[in-house]
Amino acid sequence: MKRAASQRTAGRESEAVALLCNAPDAATARRIAERLVGSGLAACVNILAPCESVYRWEGKIERGAEVPLIAKTTRGKLDAAIAAARAAHPFEVPELIALPIIGGLPEYLDWVRKETGEL
Repeated sequence: MKRAASQRTAGRESEAVALLCNAPDAATARRIAERLVGSGLAACVNILAPCESVYRWEGKIERGAEVPLIAKTTRGKLDAAIAAARAAHPFEVPELIALPIIGGLPEYLDWVRKETGEL
């Protein structure tokens, strides 16, 4: 119960979120991941296996290989993490979306907060 009470009083800024991003290649994915973790804007970034994306761009259906990333950060660091990822990304409009983390191993979520300076 102590942990739950401390998390409630910590406020929304310390809530963990997952930032999703697709990079055009592995080198860009590594650059974004290292920028986020190195600057303390994310505790961890998973670089996933390449995938094929299908999307509409400028009125045409496009397909292309991309490398997905999942960055674990907090609401308090989210805007800065998005700005840092965007600055390292070559796309005109990169995919940068945040999803709430509604639960998980408390020790892991505390680690995310600690690594991002929110705990």
